[in-house]
Amino acid sequence: MIVVTNRIKVKKGMGAVMAPGFTAPGPLNSSEGFVKVEVLLTQNLTEYDELNVNMYWATMDSFTAWRNSDAFKSAHKRPEPGSEEAKKESPILGSEIITYEVASVKEI
Repeated sequence: MIVVTNRIKVKKGMGAVMAPGFTAPGPLNSSEGFVKVEVLLTQNLTEYDELNVNMYWATMDSFTAWRNSDAFKSAHKRPEPGSEEAKKESPILGSEIITYEVASVKEI
């Protein structure tokens, strides 16, 4: 199993607003190899909010297939230039993708 973390810095106050969007029903639910997603909101930051969106996948190939899918592209497409949506300022300040291989697990 692998975990793909999208570490996203957003404007202060926007983390809790954006978090539910990552766990809402959608095409991710039926993606082959998808296990689960969890959203962590970093505590005690003063200048910005930070979300860590952890996506659990059976294999890296499963994640790569999702990342290359039309559903992924549709979910992440930018607004058309000149549209009302494009005029709104994005709350996202930056992001970083980190991948992990699950090396050991203990559950009680």
